Amino acid sequence: MAKKHPAKNSIIFASVILALIAFVGCETNSEKQRTAGASADNSVSNDLKTEATKIILEGLSSSNPQVRVNAIEMAAATNNQQLMTGVQRLTTDELVLIRFAAAVAIGDAKYSAAKNDASQLLKDSDENVRLAADYAILMLGGSKSYTQQIRAALTRNDQLVRANAAFLLGKIGDRDALPLLYQLIQDEASDDRVRLNAIEAIARLKDEKIYQKLWALLISAYADDRVFSIRAMGALGTSLAKDSLLTKLNDDIPEVRLVAAEQLGRLGDTAGESIVANALTHDISAATDQETKARIQTLAAMAIGQIRTPTLKKFLPELLKSDSPFARIAAAKAVFQCAQKNNMGR
Repeated sequence: MAKKHPAKNSIIFASVILALIAFVGCETNSEKQRTAGASADNSVSNDLKTEATKIILEGLSSSNPQVRVNAIEMAAATNNQQLMTGVQRLTTDELVLIRFAAAVAIGDAKYSAAKNDASQLLKDSDENVRLAADYAILMLGGSKSYTQQIRAALTRNDQLVRANAAFLLGKIGDRDALPLLYQLIQDEASDDRVRLNAIEAIARLKDEKIYQKLWALLISAYADDRVFSIRAMGALGTSLAKDSLLTKLNDDIPEVRLVAAEQLGRLGDTAGESIVANALTHDISAATDQETKARIQTLAAMAIGQIRTPTLKKFLPELLKSDSPFARIAAAKAVFQCAQKNNMGR
């Protein structure tokens, strides 16, 4: 049974799909096969794109806050104007969780039509939302003073504020913040949320010195530690990190294997293709409850969006009909990813 880390899942936005997952051998292909996804036929039907748009719009209007958050993240990845208009409306949502996610999405998509909405959030009553607004304005061409405000939040007593500040600095690409992020990891006052977001931010900033900490988590007995490390290894993206990800295609836990396949796909390696196909045929059949099936479908859809081979794209129509709203939203994002020839969403 996987160890549960409640503190890890209380981070407002960082990798929101993980907030709904309680994480309970594959032979590698030739190098030519591994990189085939980059040049594969990326076409998807207009009907699929229409259905994907509908699903994300429904998610943005869901009464379930976590569904809305996931839909916001997916909308930002697609950079679709219709979807981002829906995100823009959520900047006035009553929940801090939603306003934070909407501001981050505006920054991620560099959605200039919502700049005034993001500016209004600079005056929000919650500091987490104000930080997200700083990020959005910065990504829309604002001055470096917004980065300084996010850095300053690393010293707050509020652990959630510190965690989100670390998360945002990683997304900004602020390498000058590396000493501050390492300090957060060493600070005895930092809780798990802060330390993990600092570690992930350092990985996003491509600082190779973080590899040893990631490796220690990668070989942990606990699946949620391994999943965290896999995602951070994908963000680090070095050849050593990629080699480490390949070893996790043989993990005992299907969900862990799927996240490894996704991150390898993000790095242009399709070695996890058979892992995803097997998960959607054999692993899901062996699942004993609907929650496990939903997790497998969600993570498989996320992997398909990164790997994008013709074999895996064939699963998307069925995934769009999943009983799980999270799986449907992840599949909708994958449809948009497969419709692009660049690395959108990677």
